[in-house]
Amino acid sequence: MQSTDLAANLLSPPILLFLLGFAATLLRSDLEIPPAAAKTLSLFLLFAIGFKGGVSLAQSGLGGEVVATLGAAAFASVAVPVWTFFALRRRLGAADAAGIAATYGSVSAVTFITATGYLTLHGIPYSGHMVAAMALMESPAILVGVVLARRFAFDGASGASRPLIDWRHLGRDALLNGSVFLLLGSLLIGFVCGPARAAPLKPFIDTLFPGLLALFLLDLGILAARRLGDLHRLGAPIVVFAFLAPLLNAALGLGLAALLGLPRGDAFLLVTLCASASYIAVPAALRIALPEANPGIYVTLSLALTFPFNILLGLPLYAAAVSALPGG
Repeated sequence: MQSTDLAANLLSPPILLFLLGFAATLLRSDLEIPPAAAKTLSLFLLFAIGFKGGVSLAQSGLGGEVVATLGAAAFASVAVPVWTFFALRRRLGAADAAGIAATYGSVSAVTFITATGYLTLHGIPYSGHMVAAMALMESPAILVGVVLARRFAFDGASGASRPLIDWRHLGRDALLNGSVFLLLGSLLIGFVCGPARAAPLKPFIDTLFPGLLALFLLDLGILAARRLGDLHRLGAPIVVFAFLAPLLNAALGLGLAALLGLPRGDAFLLVTLCASASYIAVPAALRIALPEANPGIYVTLSLALTFPFNILLGLPLYAAAVSALPGG
């Protein structure tokens, strides 16, 4: 990884705004973005990335490469929670291990959006179907995590297994989560409209996207710093996991990208998706599907440690790894 790439990432406006929000919390400033405004920012960003991806997908069409990429994304969203669960089960127990497994097997839309901004900054193109890959990776890890928790959790007194999974509620929370639904809906709308009918919205999206992304990361910097106080309860091995897991998962994504021969931009996004960890969709789903898992563990790891690591150091590191691939 070249120092110039790292400097370019750290000195970009969105990353600097993230660091400003982080510093505001540590210095006990009263700076904050109202929750309603933060939600509006997230809705716009999800709409913009989904819509642009759908338009791009309409241009490229659904070929064999698209299907193969989506298949690789689905494979990663199952493989990651499986290895994570078995690596942590003995230390944390089935429920908390499953919560972390679902978190790291699912993806962070904000990390993905930041990664697309990184590609734009460096003038590297990427395919619209990568948005579909992100949406596809949101839910399988949640399902795998809950299934593993139910399979390996037993009542200590009687040896009886936990209650059966409520698939109706789980499916609704995993598949109809607001962020996933908006992303998929925007992708479909962009695909149906195509470049011609989408043209009137292009200036609106392209003009607002960079500034609103920066403001959104300001809010996430504030939230991430507020989670730091929870770290002392986790223990050093679990904290180390939060930095080691994205690197291992990125290696999985890198291997899949090399196997498929993906172009540079698509390979970078697949690696980033594998390395990211959810802190929005997973907590919303697990709150009902796996209430015995402690969100103070899996949310703190993903938001306070893995997310900052990915956007500050991970992105240029993953870009350097992708550039080392044949044809990168």
